[in-house]
Amino acid sequence: MKSLNRLARLALLLIAPLALAACGVNAIPTKEEAAKAKWAEVQNQYQRRADLVPNLVATVKGYAAQESKVLIGVSEARAGAMQVKSDASITTDPAAFQRYAAAQNNLSLALAPLRVLQENYPDLKSNENFMALQSQLEGTENRIAIARRDYNGAVQDLNTTLRTFPQVIWAKTMYSSVKPMQLFQATATAQSAPTVDFGTTPPPGAAPGSPPPK
Repeated sequence: MKSLNRLARLALLLIAPLALAACGVNAIPTKEEAAKAKWAEVQNQYQRRADLVPNLVATVKGYAAQESKVLIGVSEARAGAMQVKSDASITTDPAAFQRYAAAQNNLSLALAPLRVLQENYPDLKSNENFMALQSQLEGTENRIAIARRDYNGAVQDLNTTLRTFPQVIWAKTMYSSVKPMQLFQATATAQSAPTVDFGTTPPPGAAPGSPPPK
């Protein structure tokens, strides 16, 4: 009889983990970690963009110093983006997440004029360093878009799991500390290309940093 009881307990110990796994008990922490990993990639790409900005501003300043308003705006937007909280804790805090997204969007808007600046300054357009930085910036913007898309997909998967049966049972018991994560939303300004006006184009051959003719 005792042997049977031992066998029954052993069988229960072996079967219980399998039963729990079949019920998706591990799905929530697995998907939460996946979403956090995608968030880390979003941070990484935004940081990469921020690291490009000082060199880009310095290069532009050497050829179009009179565009001080644009350059100051970019530098201030970068500072604002670097100051907001960005660790994984903000992904479950709607207000903090919106502050982060808004700061990054402000930098995107501030950088927009630099993408067409070379059309008004031929010498800048021929500067290899500037064009290389522009290419890196464009590549980073593409990677940011992909990172945000992948993050949104992972978050949507996690949030759905937290609300559907049978995982909702574990969400309210074993993993009650796991909260739904925030999604990136497309901004109104992202729906259309920005209009940029730098005034009169300087004549070909104008010296770097010289003001446009009046």
